[in-house]
Amino acid sequence: MHLPDQLQFLLQRYRERLWIKPVIACVLSVAGVLLAHLADSISIDWKVPEIAQGSVIDLLKIIAASMLGVATFAVASMVSAYASTGQSATARAFPLVVADDTSQNALSIFVGAFIFAIVALSATTNDYFGKAGRFTLFVLTVLTIVIVVLVFVRWVDSIARLGRLGAVIAKVEQATAEAMSRRRQHPCLGGMVAVGPPCGLAFHTDASGYLQRVDMPALQRLAAHNKVRITLAVLPGAMIVPSRPLGYVLQDSTDSGPVEVALLRKAFTVGPLRRFDDDPRFGLVVLAEIGCRALSSGINDPGTAIGILGSLHRLFADWVSPAEPATPEYERIEVPPLSLDDMFDDVFPALARDGAGLIEVAMRVQRVLGELCRCNHAQLSTIAQRHAALAMARAERALDFPPDLALLRRQFADYQLIGIPVAKQPASQ
Repeated sequence: MHLPDQLQFLLQRYRERLWIKPVIACVLSVAGVLLAHLADSISIDWKVPEIAQGSVIDLLKIIAASMLGVATFAVASMVSAYASTGQSATARAFPLVVADDTSQNALSIFVGAFIFAIVALSATTNDYFGKAGRFTLFVLTVLTIVIVVLVFVRWVDSIARLGRLGAVIAKVEQATAEAMSRRRQHPCLGGMVAVGPPCGLAFHTDASGYLQRVDMPALQRLAAHNKVRITLAVLPGAMIVPSRPLGYVLQDSTDSGPVEVALLRKAFTVGPLRRFDDDPRFGLVVLAEIGCRALSSGINDPGTAIGILGSLHRLFADWVSPAEPATPEYERIEVPPLSLDDMFDDVFPALARDGAGLIEVAMRVQRVLGELCRCNHAQLSTIAQRHAALAMARAERALDFPPDLALLRRQFADYQLIGIPVAKQPASQ
């Protein structure tokens, strides 16, 4: 992939670490104090007003005394929100909540303001600043107070939503939509479409885990240098084990040379967890997990499952909407396209199973699948019809109230799916 894409992947991983931004804020805070001292070396004493050292010290003491408590409160609130995410939604959504910019920025500002106050207070009490330096430090102190107040007000509004189920669902849907949009633009990760069974010499990896990213430019360079073609056998999100091939190398000319397996392996990032970045199916799985948890007997929240079905409707409708894919960049790399069948299998069987006994959920499943069936996309219509029939069969087994079952059958017929074979069960079952 392009260098910006690789940097984006690395930056996303750093965004999921809470200590990065506070450390940067601390470095900037110390730099601000040094900047104030640098002002003393500039001959501007006659241009700046005289600032009493005591007033600067008082302001810095207020910041130092309050910011540590505020930062501690911020950490406690964020940890509580993170714990709520795992309990109300799913643990798989945790990286998205941790990467929330508003909370990370607020914590960074609070910690940075505390460090700034401590360092500036120590320097001021030891007469480290002259007239220009004290004025510069006073301006920086007032600016710090203004920033802290504004960030705190904005953060309070954000922390009230952070970790709440609705906010988590919105983050997961957004991350999934972004991953699906990138895949629509590059259906085969920027390579050529793999057609037919793979040919060539298989290569494996010693690592076990999930494929997180494929470095397509590195594979293209290897393939071009050795005059071979590479066919991927896995996509990001696939479970990787040593016995499963990562891909196949095929010589396409008499000048083709051997490719070092170690170099091929370096192009595949394997980790213990799946990532949202290049794995649209993972986002769909997480949404299905949230919906199934809401339908569990301990929570019993069909409204959340209905909201998840709405998110899935939007995502699949966007997936098949007309779009002009980008021109393949890596002509020596063949990649299998993402399977729409697999994407449906990731979400609808679980939701239809857990919601089969709830008429409101079963009705929404039929409505979403029926609307997707009406999209002007032949493959999507066929798959949606099959899943609607399966969902109807599950509901006929689970619903034991005849009027509910009759209502669901009418919904099924309204979307012209009545011709699909459905396992008929007695109404009393």
